[in-house]
Amino acid sequence: MKLRLDLRLSQKLIMTPQLQQAIKLLQLSRLELQQSLAQHLMENPLLDELPEEVEENESTTAEEKAEEAAASASPANETSETDESSTPEERDTPDEVSAAGWEEYFGSDRRTGGSEGQSSSSDDFPSYEQTVAKAASLEDHLLWQLSLSGLSERNKAIGRLLIGNLDDDGYLRTPLSEIVTGTDFTEAEAESVLRDIQTFDPTGVGARDLPECLMLQLGHLGKSPMGSLGARPGALKGSIVEAVVLHHLKDLEKKQYAKVAKALDVTVEEIFQATKVIEALEPKPGRPFSNTQNYVIVPDVFVVKNEGEWVVLLNDDGLPRMRISPYYKQMMASGEGGSTETKAYLDEKLRAAQWVIRSIEQRNKTIVKVVSSIVKFQEQFFEKGIQYLKPLVLKQVAEDIGMHESTISRVTANKYMYCPQGMLELKFFFNAGLQRADQPSDMLSSVTVREMIKKMVAEEDANRPLKDEEIAARLRERQVLIARRTVAKYRAEENIPPATQRKRFF
Repeated sequence: MKLRLDLRLSQKLIMTPQLQQAIKLLQLSRLELQQSLAQHLMENPLLDELPEEVEENESTTAEEKAEEAAASASPANETSETDESSTPEERDTPDEVSAAGWEEYFGSDRRTGGSEGQSSSSDDFPSYEQTVAKAASLEDHLLWQLSLSGLSERNKAIGRLLIGNLDDDGYLRTPLSEIVTGTDFTEAEAESVLRDIQTFDPTGVGARDLPECLMLQLGHLGKSPMGSLGARPGALKGSIVEAVVLHHLKDLEKKQYAKVAKALDVTVEEIFQATKVIEALEPKPGRPFSNTQNYVIVPDVFVVKNEGEWVVLLNDDGLPRMRISPYYKQMMASGEGGSTETKAYLDEKLRAAQWVIRSIEQRNKTIVKVVSSIVKFQEQFFEKGIQYLKPLVLKQVAEDIGMHESTISRVTANKYMYCPQGMLELKFFFNAGLQRADQPSDMLSSVTVREMIKKMVAEEDANRPLKDEEIAARLRERQVLIARRTVAKYRAEENIPPATQRKRFF
C-alpha cells in the first residue's frame, strides 16, 4: 500500500464553548438558572450583582423619614426639659403619663440581660415556618409504638430494622432473608417481630402484598366485619370476603362479578355485598402519613391584556441582575492589572463575564419573542378558553420568528406562563390537530378533544358507561373526525378506565 499526502477543503460546523454555554442557559428552568447565575457570580470575580433601584429608593425614603423623625423629636426634648423643672409629685401623676410612654416602657425587654434601653425586635422571634408543627412520618409513628411495646431489646432492634425497610405505602417489599443478611438475626425472629408490627396502627402496615394487607384489616374488623361496615347482618360469611381477597382480586378489579360468584358457588348479590366490604378497606396504610407538600411554581412570563392588546412580561423577580465589577473595570482601564499572567487572567474573566451577560439578555429576548408568537397563534384561547385552543407545532412558531425548531424546543422546555387561563407550561400550547367534518380547513386541538371526552365520561350513566365506539360516534356528531382507537388512546392518557371498569352495579 502506497502512502501519500492529499489536500482537501471541507467545511465543518463547530460549536464554540461560548455558544454551548448560551444554548445551555436557554434551556434551563428558572430554578436552574438561579443556581447557574449564583455559580457564575461565585467563580468569576469580574461579575458583580447590580443593586436594585428599588432598594436605593427605599434607603433614600428611610433616610428622609429618619430626618423627619429627628425634627419632630426636638420639640419633645424641649418639653421634657421643661417638665424637669416641675416637682416629682407633678411628674408622677398618672393622668399626665402618655400612652406612648407606657408603650416605650413595656417595649423594652429587661429580662434578656442586655442594656436597659435595648428592646426586642421582631427579628428575635421565630419565623412562621419554625412555629409550624411538623407532621409525624410513618416511620416515626411506628417507632413510637415499638418503643412502648413489651418486646425485648433484641426484638426492638429487629423491629427498627424492619420499619426502616417499609415503603411509603406501609408495605414490606424486601424479603426477610435479604433484610437479615449481614446481621446476627434469624429469619424466624424477623418473621415473629413482623407479626407484632402488623398489629400496630395503621391497620395493615407491614404487609408484603395487597391480599395480606386486606386480610390484616379484615382480621382487625372481626370475623363478621359486615355489621360494622353497614351491610345487612348475616348476609355474608367472613369466608366469602376472604376468598375474594385471596383468590379473585384480579376478577374483582375487572368487575367480573358473575365469574367470581360462579367460582365460589354463591349468588351475584353476595359478591356485591363482599365488594362493599372490600371497598371500605385501605389498600395503602401509609397514605395518611405521606408527604403532601405542595411546591410553588414561579412563572417565567406573564401574559396580560393592556389597552385591548395582549402583552408578554418577563418575570425577572428573584434573578440577580449582573454587571461588570466597577472596581476591576477601573483597574483594567488604568493599566494597573499587575503582571502579565494577572492581566491575561483578568482579560479571560472579562470576556467570560461579558458573554454571560449577553447570553442572559439574549435568553430573555428569545423567551419573550417565542411567547409573543404563541400568544398570536392562540389569541382565541386567551380570550375564550380551552375550547378555542388551536393545533400548533414548533415549526409554525419557528417560521414565524425566524428561528430553528430546536431553539423553540429549548425555550419552551420546563418554563411556565401565567395568564388569565391559569398557570400553564409552554409545552401545553403545542399539540396535534383533528380534522372537522364541517370545516375541513379548520383543525381541532387534541387537548380540546380530550376535554370533550372527559366531560362525556363525567356525565355518563354509571349503570351504562359509554364505550369507546359510542364516544367516537358522539364526537362525530359534533363534526369531529376521530377513530375509536384514537378515543381509546386519549382515554388512556387521561387515566380514564375502560367502560367495563367504570360500570356500577349497585
